[in-house]
Amino acid sequence: MLISIVAPCYNEEDVLARFHEEIQKVAEELLPLGHDMEFVYVDDGSRDRTLAVLKHLADRDSRVRYVSFSRNFGKEAALLAGLRNASGDSVIVMDADLQHPPELVKRMVELREQGHDQVIARRTRTGDRLSRTLTARLYYRLVNRLVDVELVDGVGDFRLLSRRVVDAVLALTEYNRFSKGLFAWVGFPSVTFEYRNAVREAGRSSWNLRGLLNYGLDGLLSFNNRPLRAALWLGVGLLLCAGLYTAWIVGAALVNGVQTPGYVTIITAVTALAGVQMVMLGVIGEYTGRIYYEVKGRPHFLVKATNVERTKDLIP
Repeated sequence: MLISIVAPCYNEEDVLARFHEEIQKVAEELLPLGHDMEFVYVDDGSRDRTLAVLKHLADRDSRVRYVSFSRNFGKEAALLAGLRNASGDSVIVMDADLQHPPELVKRMVELREQGHDQVIARRTRTGDRLSRTLTARLYYRLVNRLVDVELVDGVGDFRLLSRRVVDAVLALTEYNRFSKGLFAWVGFPSVTFEYRNAVREAGRSSWNLRGLLNYGLDGLLSFNNRPLRAALWLGVGLLLCAGLYTAWIVGAALVNGVQTPGYVTIITAVTALAGVQMVMLGVIGEYTGRIYYEVKGRPHFLVKATNVERTKDLIP
């Protein structure tokens, strides 16, 4: 069985050679068991010497395939490019910064041989800050009440996919991609195991608070239209409250006579309603923006350098 390792890279020059050395050791251990490997690296427009390191690795190891983007298109585009250029019977997606331990690949292959189409590694939150752990738990509890698929806390892109799962994911041509949700949406028999979170070996993470918030918003909006429906019901609720308030004002006027309206009440109502309207316009705008990108049909990425001969697979 041919196993493809797909590893997106962004400014990983300090750790990339070390990662390849570790994954090579795993490949040597699996070779006597009838498993061969190929390594598909996707340089997501790195600003350091990541591409130079990849070219060096390709010169030394004929199993190395690399694709380098013309600029940074984001991890979702890098995952898509990696899956498109992976020819293995099974594909393992993992980060190149060694936070996804290469030694777990053997366990994934063993579970794959038991008939599972997806073997998912779920990291524990041991060592994370308490605030981050609580925020993550709250986010997943909220999201799973809204989205049409189940998103599990600690489950990311580190997983093994069978060929039919890869083909099913590639058949989904949407521009706004949220791979964690897509992997859950396609289904197929899966198994999950836990591993202890590893420390990044070198470099700095490209994820910041803003990026994490945007990623969380993508997960919320990509697999449901419930925010739009919530806007509808909120509007109905506000209309009902306005009707009741009007009835109360009219009743008070009939009983007590016309009085000067309360300034505070008016200002509060106007401000609250304006805020609700802006939030709802923002929700509608998010969905409209996604339609806008889908309709334009732009490619997910552009390639500036590669050693992959199957050029038809490089067409975005």
